[in-house]
Amino acid sequence: MSNKMKSKTVQLSHGGGGKEMNALIQDIFFSEFHNPILNSEEDAALLNLSGETAFTTDSFTVAPIFFAGGDIGKLAVAGTVNDLAMMGAEPQYLSCSFIIEEGFEVAKLKTIVASMRQEMAKSGTRIVCGDTKVVPKGCADGLFINTSGVGRILHKGISVKNIQQGDAILVSRDIGRHGAAILMAREALSLESELTSDCANLWPVIEQLIAANIEIHAMRDATRGGLAAVLNEWAVASNVGIKVEESAIPICDEVKGLCELYGFEAHDLANEGTFIIALPQEIAAGALEIMQRYGHCENAAIIGTVTDEHLGKVVIKTPWGSNRYLDLPHGELLPRIC
Repeated sequence: MSNKMKSKTVQLSHGGGGKEMNALIQDIFFSEFHNPILNSEEDAALLNLSGETAFTTDSFTVAPIFFAGGDIGKLAVAGTVNDLAMMGAEPQYLSCSFIIEEGFEVAKLKTIVASMRQEMAKSGTRIVCGDTKVVPKGCADGLFINTSGVGRILHKGISVKNIQQGDAILVSRDIGRHGAAILMAREALSLESELTSDCANLWPVIEQLIAANIEIHAMRDATRGGLAAVLNEWAVASNVGIKVEESAIPICDEVKGLCELYGFEAHDLANEGTFIIALPQEIAAGALEIMQRYGHCENAAIIGTVTDEHLGKVVIKTPWGSNRYLDLPHGELLPRIC
């Protein structure tokens, strides 16, 4: 009798190590993630690593699981790949663990796994090992995913402690989209706009910058805490001042509207496909052109500079000419955004 998965929902038996679990793994995970290393079905993946290597891990519990512009699967792959890319590392291998609540729809699981495969294809990354657990109904909120990633360092010296006075600060696109998209989905807001999350794999644009020999001092994807969190962390870690022009920060009208409605600041909202980069002022224009022309970052902008004033602080210049400190976000703006 065939072990092909026939159930429309995930049952506890699918985590029991028997025929049902084998059907789940073979029909859903192996069918999308197949590669020689994973297909060997050993207890551990055998990898061939050379040179300096980056290693990261993350867990994803976003609610809702599906949102405009992505889902938890796309988010899990992009989030881990982006952490590697921000260190100048070519993403190579991922591990992936699923914690599935009993009763989760198999059709939704297949959609999520397919979106993971599509996102990995953008950077040539492979899932080479994984784990599946099914927990009783009520013990998890549908689906949680943990991913770890390994990548080969192609650009050395990228660090939050390497920012230098005179550096330019660039942002890769308009900010706050992911947090705003999750808010819209969670609150069931119906707007005339087509606002989507920025959730995306950042390796293609980083690869272009590295190929062009752009000198990168620091780089960070602006996830939880958004732009404000990244800049404050950099100012403290490198003991520098950072001055930002508020009018230069790209923010789409839909995000501005939601911020006005809820009293949020766009630079505090999460992103999942937006990065901040610090590099020498004299090459900032060239880096910006590469990002815009070859990295699909049409809205990329130079938003500030690193100074020797207000060390450890971020100062934002308003459109009216006044200055104020850009503080770290306070409290929990949106729980479970990733």
